[in-house]
Amino acid sequence: MKVLENKIPPPLIATVCGLFMWVLSLATPAIEITITVRVIAVTLALLTGTMFCLAGVLSFKRAKTTVNPLKPQSASALVDSGVYRITRNPMYVGFALGLLAWSFYLASPWTLTGIFVFIVYMNRFQIEPEERALLSLFGAEYSQYQARARRWL
Repeated sequence: MKVLENKIPPPLIATVCGLFMWVLSLATPAIEITITVRVIAVTLALLTGTMFCLAGVLSFKRAKTTVNPLKPQSASALVDSGVYRITRNPMYVGFALGLLAWSFYLASPWTLTGIFVFIVYMNRFQIEPEERALLSLFGAEYSQYQARARRWL
């Protein structure tokens, strides 16, 4: 399935997973959650996800390297500071947290399946090819970074 590697923009994958979650929520029972708890959970997950995404983009901009996930081979710098000390993929963590917020909003535990699908897809068709490209570009320096920072959290 190499044909899917680094071909579909991650925001589009997250959107498709979000649509899948919505359809799933229509076909499965919801959990009764007070509006207050729901709003707090959605807000916390969404704000945290947004912070991860923005921190990742800003770090790349500061390092003057590409933010384009479809062309990891054009990276000009290895970013391993800031949020990248916590996770090698803060923008993808941010998208996953956005999907978690959506799941809280939909209030159906079955919608968590969409987050699982997102993570599995991203690991196989986005992150693994990115890691191969970065290993090719930065060699041992990237290997050491992989040992220091987790792929997700």
